[in-house]
Amino acid sequence: MKELSVAEFGRRLAHLLVSLFILLCVTFVIGRVLPTDPVGAIVGELADPSAYAAMRARLGLDLPIYQQFFLYLNGLAHGDFGTAVLTGNPVSSDLAQAFPATFELATLAVIISTFVGVPLGLVAALFRDSFIDKTARVVALVGHSIPVFWFGIVGLVIFYAGLNWVGGPGRIDVFYEGLVTPKTGLLLIDSLLQGETEIFWNALGHIILPAVILAYAAMAYITRMTRSFTLEQLSQDYVIAARAKGVSPLGTIWHHVLPNIAVQLITILAISYGGLLEGAVVTEIVFSWPGIGQYMTNALMIGDMNAIVAGTIIVGFIFMLLNFLADVAYAVFDPRMREAAR
Repeated sequence: MKELSVAEFGRRLAHLLVSLFILLCVTFVIGRVLPTDPVGAIVGELADPSAYAAMRARLGLDLPIYQQFFLYLNGLAHGDFGTAVLTGNPVSSDLAQAFPATFELATLAVIISTFVGVPLGLVAALFRDSFIDKTARVVALVGHSIPVFWFGIVGLVIFYAGLNWVGGPGRIDVFYEGLVTPKTGLLLIDSLLQGETEIFWNALGHIILPAVILAYAAMAYITRMTRSFTLEQLSQDYVIAARAKGVSPLGTIWHHVLPNIAVQLITILAISYGGLLEGAVVTEIVFSWPGIGQYMTNALMIGDMNAIVAGTIIVGFIFMLLNFLADVAYAVFDPRMREAAR
């Protein structure tokens, strides 16, 4: 491993900041040109014209769009995303309450997809064109082809309404709400830290189905890419030499192939994690999951652009940050990237 140069790190960081600024500009402009009426959502359709005009001026919507943008940037510099029409609370406060639920769901989903997708891709490549390989490819194809919301509805019908194996919509049963003091915001961890094992199992029963369904699409992508990376390495001379020396197929995968595709897998997992945070929107709607996806959807229904723009920026920033970290890891650990940078 060789340390990334300061100049190279700065260049990548500059790209991240420029991308984030472009996202901010595009999101803000779209939020302002959409045919929504946040003023009407606040004062009501039958409000007096003077009250309507006063609220419009209070929100700064009577100013040119470039002035609105600079005012928004000034607010962001002070941690102010505006006030949510939906709740009347600061958007930053709403997002702080909603994001942990999305983070918990997406994190469990990426853990499941990694522990299933990577081994499945390795085995599929090792036994190329076998029944295992064909099954893995079919599983991956189904995961890419069928919409998440369909899986969610079918999963609720079968495993909740039919078999009663999992909890229903929501993060926890109603009579358990408020019994765990939020510390990390992650209900599974908070309930364990406070010794509430009954609440933990109830929360786990609620999260497991949406997490598995959300993980399926990511697992399909991880499986396909892991298989592709592994097949590429299995044709290399060092693998052929290892097999000629009597190294077992599993030993070849574990000691030779896996270390050489580790950096590529890190990149894929980072992209998948960011995608799960974005893709949780549909899953949260189906399962009434009180996360950032459901919050943004409810805000979109009433034209609450402060909430929508802020949520988009937060999710976009996390996705870009994950890609940035994966890019840096790739440059640090992959010798081919270091050679190309010289």
